[in-house]
Amino acid sequence: MRRRTGVEVELLAPRGSSRRHLAGELARRCGGAVRPVFHADSETSATAGVARFWHLTPGFEVLGADGALLCRLVDDTTIVQDLDPSAAPAPGWYRVLTDDARLLRLVAARTDPAEGIGSVLEPVAELFGTRVTAVGAVFRVDDGAGASVAMAAPLPGERERPCEVITPPLVTDHLAALEALLAPARELGFTVPAEAAVHLHLDAAPFLDVAAFCGLLRLFGPWREGLRVLLGTNPACRRLGPLPPGLVALAEREWTGWEELRAAAAATGDSKFRDVNLTHVLGTHPGPPTLEVRVLPGCADGPGIVGRAALVEALLERFCSGEPLPAPPGNATAAADALRTLAGHVPARR
Repeated sequence: MRRRTGVEVELLAPRGSSRRHLAGELARRCGGAVRPVFHADSETSATAGVARFWHLTPGFEVLGADGALLCRLVDDTTIVQDLDPSAAPAPGWYRVLTDDARLLRLVAARTDPAEGIGSVLEPVAELFGTRVTAVGAVFRVDDGAGASVAMAAPLPGERERPCEVITPPLVTDHLAALEALLAPARELGFTVPAEAAVHLHLDAAPFLDVAAFCGLLRLFGPWREGLRVLLGTNPACRRLGPLPPGLVALAEREWTGWEELRAAAAATGDSKFRDVNLTHVLGTHPGPPTLEVRVLPGCADGPGIVGRAALVEALLERFCSGEPLPAPPGNATAAADALRTLAGHVPARR
């Protein structure tokens, strides 16, 4: 890999272990430290009248001896098949829930992830001028009118086992940096879960261009099935999907400049849960300006990740160059072979 690349790798701890154990081992090996953090996400609600619950779950940042961030280890709610939902909650593990994303951000700003379940919501109760109340194992904060603000509840059984390893942007020595994180995980018995994927985050700047962005739409649009065969996309991976047809069609129109194309693409209402997440390229969602490629299959070793990432980079260079492209073959396997040819001989290029 040559680009400035961040990587997300989904792993699963063995029973009796957790992402906290991996964080501790990584910190021990580098003479660094572990810092507890909260990870924000959402899940479908079974409560009538509430579409989704937003939650904060325990995560861990691993800092090197110099204090620099090495990685972040967090939960991933898409990983469920290999878990036992009937298992008892692990002692000390909890999550904070609310039914409003704005309240979740408020709670995250006011709470300390190093606190225990009984005390974590006290700053939130103080903000609303109320008290934390306990109902069994659940701790709750209401506002002055009795409306629920947030609650802290034991983390469901085995939810401490999913471990998404999130790296900061890697500029050089990508393979060595990944193996420094993944080799200890393998030694501790971490495996690739059934729904796993690897996500690549590339700088968005090269794609803020008409030719480059249209190339993205063609690669992940007409060539989508061939690309998934070529990379070996995991069919069990969730939160993937094709780009909207209306967005893909923009690649075949004439544009006066990037801002005109960006506005038209943003108006399609595309979401992040596609084979490629374009929302940060278009500036429609908050977050770092990256292009997120989400179709790489789960993998627990550096060479496998770097090899596929290099293939993706070669295809991006070819498709985003503005040079003429052939039409994709109708057969996905033939399209995958054609993509391999278009990418060139990757080992020689990388």
